[in-house]
Amino acid sequence: MIRVLLADDEELMRAGLRMMLGTQPDLSVVGEASDGREAVRLAAAVAPDVMLMDVRTPVLDGVAATRELTAGPRPPKVLILTVFEPDEYVFAAVRAAAGGFLLKRSPPEVLIEGIRTLAGGEALLGPSVTRRLLAEFARATPVEPDPETARRLARLTGREREVLLLPGRGLSDAEIAGRLHVGEATVKTHVGRVLDKLALRDRVHAVVFAFDHGLVRPGGR
Repeated sequence: MIRVLLADDEELMRAGLRMMLGTQPDLSVVGEASDGREAVRLAAAVAPDVMLMDVRTPVLDGVAATRELTAGPRPPKVLILTVFEPDEYVFAAVRAAAGGFLLKRSPPEVLIEGIRTLAGGEALLGPSVTRRLLAEFARATPVEPDPETARRLARLTGREREVLLLPGRGLSDAEIAGRLHVGEATVKTHVGRVLDKLALRDRVHAVVFAFDHGLVRPGGR
């Protein structure tokens, strides 16, 4: 059973989500919060697997709440929900360790599958969204890796380095597999090794890492 906590200041939105998730035998809503501060408190009390977080919650916004939630010893996977296309709040939430985001107008089956994807340890960020995130991150000046980060990067094999860079160019696992002439399962194995060696949370943050450190340049260079 996947335990889900809802955080949204609109009671009608929470009610709709609760009813929708209640139709799924493997999903259980274990709590509801109307603001970010309450979301953090409840998460500590009920230990959800996945948090559905409105990016613009009152009292404590979704970005700050995500940062607090993911700093704990048993952090939930945070799925950001927004009525807007990717904007500065979404970009900040990804940097704060959100596992992905979906538009509130997404079809129910997309949201349900998104929850299962996060609970299963995968990130939820499509290639088209990745490209938009990279365009936003391009505005920042890349940073030089510190000695420890440089040491971790040096541990990557040539193939693992390729797998680190290609998602940063907006490629899906299937597209990476085609580019490298390997199976998708092999790509996932390489991604797992990259995350382990670089001490990264998930593939979303591998993309952020690659861009922040200048490994991927604007335009996919």
